[in-house]
Amino acid sequence: MGNLTALAVKAAMSTPGTYQDGDGLFLKIDKRGGAYWLLRLQRDGRRQDIGLGSAKLVSLAEARMRASELRKVAKVDKRDVLAEKKDEAAAKVTFREAALQYHRENEASWKSAIYRRQWLASLENYVFPKLSKKPTSSITSADIISVLNPIWQDIPDTARHVRNRICTVLDYAHAKGWRSTEAPSGSGSLKAGRGLPKQIKQRENRKAMPYVELPSFLVALRRKPTYGRLALELLILTATRSQEVRLATWDEFDLDARLWTIPAEHMKRSKAHMVPLCDEAMAVLAKADALRQAGTNVVFPGVGGKPLSDMSLLKVLRDMSEPLHVHGFRSTFTDWAANEGISDAVVEAALAHKTPDAVQAAYRRTTYLGTKDQPGARGMALRYEHQLGWTRSSRRAIRCWRGSIWPTRSTPTWRRG
Repeated sequence: MGNLTALAVKAAMSTPGTYQDGDGLFLKIDKRGGAYWLLRLQRDGRRQDIGLGSAKLVSLAEARMRASELRKVAKVDKRDVLAEKKDEAAAKVTFREAALQYHRENEASWKSAIYRRQWLASLENYVFPKLSKKPTSSITSADIISVLNPIWQDIPDTARHVRNRICTVLDYAHAKGWRSTEAPSGSGSLKAGRGLPKQIKQRENRKAMPYVELPSFLVALRRKPTYGRLALELLILTATRSQEVRLATWDEFDLDARLWTIPAEHMKRSKAHMVPLCDEAMAVLAKADALRQAGTNVVFPGVGGKPLSDMSLLKVLRDMSEPLHVHGFRSTFTDWAANEGISDAVVEAALAHKTPDAVQAAYRRTTYLGTKDQPGARGMALRYEHQLGWTRSSRRAIRCWRGSIWPTRSTPTWRRG
């Protein structure tokens, strides 16, 4: 017979403390009014305290019965009761809970706010409707395939990203002890041609404008000066990416040296990039400066002085009825450079691309901007475009690109070396 009675338990509810019933069973009353039953066991010389529920919901008789059952399981069957209770709790962690926790723990290491949003949005759109409430411990290859099949052929790139993110969450769940195995292998049942059909839709390159059409496009672009149009023009003239232009701040520009130094945190490869500025790019910055908003250091601000959204530049193209992609202008620049016979290495440096060859990347560290005494390929004198017979205003489109490869003599290249 235990030490406690039903009346003693009722009386103890208002007084914080620990009340022993015997054989390891005791009642715990905390200072906030919480009351719960605990059973203390010894396993391999170590103490284990196992919760039996709230004393406001579980009576003394029920607590004694549960304690008796657990003592038998631990002492006679030699089972680890506490580990089993943890396994039961872990088995109930849903895919949504695991995904949200993984996202919270890792989003700070992802440099792009767009990627952070897209990562979670892809799961919300395609995965959560089917797997949200399903425990991570019970998710199989068949469950993942059922999610991917509807989008596998229509949006193949997105589908592959979704597959990888599902597997990442399941691997994370395995590491946390919520799942007994790692995610199904991408080279196994989740590989195209096995559990998933082979993707037949060919990847399409982003639509780009032929460079011979660019001068007339720039003329049309300049007819209505807005932050979006100015940002797009600077992107075209410098062959940079959307994010680099949209996030640009005034302190990145040395207008005297005619140099734009893009910080590492704005670059895709997390490596600072230097861009020489031609006359036309300087003119864009002058227009942006004339429209500068008080209270913001962003060159092309949107609502509230914050950077333009990632859709702003695409909207400019859509408003001009151009079925192109913003990123395609880097392809336009590459086509022009190839036609001019410019070295691939120099073009890749201007585009801030990674050197594919690991050995070359380790040894070739030049920016091709050169030094004061010995200008490099991007520090040679500006060449005059004439072979296409364009008008003076049309030539400006290509002249700026020549500036990104070969800055003008008036540019002090030694200050960039």
